[in-house]
Amino acid sequence: MSSVDAPAKLSLDELNVLAPVGIQGALAACCAAPAWVSSMTAGRPYASADSMCARSDAAVTALTEADLRAALEGHPRIGERAGRSWSRQEQAGVFAADDELRQALAKGNAEYEERFGHIYLVCATGRSGSELLAFLRERLANEPEAEWRIVATELAKINRIRLRKLLGTAGELA
Repeated sequence: MSSVDAPAKLSLDELNVLAPVGIQGALAACCAAPAWVSSMTAGRPYASADSMCARSDAAVTALTEADLRAALEGHPRIGERAGRSWSRQEQAGVFAADDELRQALAKGNAEYEERFGHIYLVCATGRSGSELLAFLRERLANEPEAEWRIVATELAKINRIRLRKLLGTAGELA
């Protein structure tokens, strides 16, 4: 996991005309899955943030398990302070929690990784540490195939938020 800060905000027009290296770098800050980045790059030009988010949702739906694993490489564990500034912002509810809750999350993360073989991915924006822990505990009962579908759903939510942050339209979260 890289500790790189979030990229500079871009207008939709700027994003639409960026050279491939530039667009790929900006998009990889949103989602580490190369297949997602390729799909998003190929979808340009975007008429609106909404159309870009719709393309993102479709790209996430098309990701394989291997692609999802690649996307997970771009996310720290819930409760870890490491990561990009966006991850730290998204997990603000966890960092406001007390030591007991953070320890419970660390234990839950370990149980989850043991059960599923990958980190617990959840859209943490606007959620408290106790909500994230409760969701983690619920998800431990899932079958692996169902859990991958939830991972994709949570990734799609995160990607929409990050794309809007990239475009400076985070106040228009959908």
